[in-house]
Amino acid sequence: MSAFMTNTLKLVAGLAVAFSLTAGTQALASASQHKEPEDHHFSFEGPFGTFDQAQLQRGYKVYREVCAACHSMHLMSFRNLGQKGGPFYDPKYKNPNDNPIVKQIASEFDVADIDPDTGDEVTRKGTTSDRFPSPFKNEEAAKASNSGAVPPDLSVITKAREGGANYVASLLAGFAPPPAGLKIADTQHYNPYVHGSLGTQWSGDPHKVPVGGVLAMPPPLVDDKVTYDDGTKATLRQESADVAAFLEWASDPHATERKQMGFAVILFLLLMAGVTYAAYRQVWRGKH
Repeated sequence: MSAFMTNTLKLVAGLAVAFSLTAGTQALASASQHKEPEDHHFSFEGPFGTFDQAQLQRGYKVYREVCAACHSMHLMSFRNLGQKGGPFYDPKYKNPNDNPIVKQIASEFDVADIDPDTGDEVTRKGTTSDRFPSPFKNEEAAKASNSGAVPPDLSVITKAREGGANYVASLLAGFAPPPAGLKIADTQHYNPYVHGSLGTQWSGDPHKVPVGGVLAMPPPLVDDKVTYDDGTKATLRQESADVAAFLEWASDPHATERKQMGFAVILFLLLMAGVTYAAYRQVWRGKH
C-alpha cells in the first residue's frame, strides 16, 4: 500500500473518530437538558451582597419544620446559628454559645450520646456545641423511609449543585405533573429543573423529549406549609427562596465576612499603589 493511501486512510479514520466523539457529546448534552433556574435576586449575590437575617430565620424555620424530617446537615452545629452573620446572631452575645435563642433551639432536639459511666447509649437534650442530628440512625433506615433513595445531606447542597441557591429554590417550587407520554414510577416525581435524562421513559416524539428529570422526593413545599413568625406570607415561592437562602448561608457561613475583608484588602492595595506611584514620581523627578 502506498504512503499516500496509508495517510488517506489515517485521515479518514481520524475524521470518523472526531465525528463520533462530537455526535456523542451532542447526544449527551441533549440527553441532559433541563430548565434554567429562575433568578431570585437574592440579597447575598454579588461582591457586596449580604444575607438578610430575617430571610435566614424564615429559611431555618422551613428547614426545621419540613426538610429536617428527611435531610441531615452534618457540618452544621447549633452554635453556628448564633455566629456573626447567622440567622440568630445578636451582638450582645459575642460567644454564640451564650445566645439564649440558640440554646433554646438546641434543647428542642434529642441527641444520641454515650453514658461515660456505663458506656450505654443514651439520649439527651442538645446543646449549642452539638451538630444537627440526623433524622435516621443509618443509611439503610434512610433508604427504607424514602423509596430506596438516601436523601442528600444539605450542608453544602448549594455548592454541590450548578446554579446554587437559584437552582435549589427553582427546583423546590418547580414540581409539575409529568407530561403526557412520560412513563415514570409511582415513587418518582417529575421536575423540569432536575439535571437528568428522560429519553428511556419517553414514549412520544423522540425529537420532543421533555426537559428535566425525576426525583424520589415528592414536592416538599406548598403554600402555607409553615407559619412565619414575622408575618410574611408563606407562599410556595417564598418558602423555597427562604430555605435556599438559609442553605446558601449554611454552606459558607463566613461568606459575608470574607467579602468585607476582600474589599478592605483591595482598597488597601489601591491606596498603596497610589502611594508607590507618588513616591516614584518624587524620587525620579530630578533624574530627568
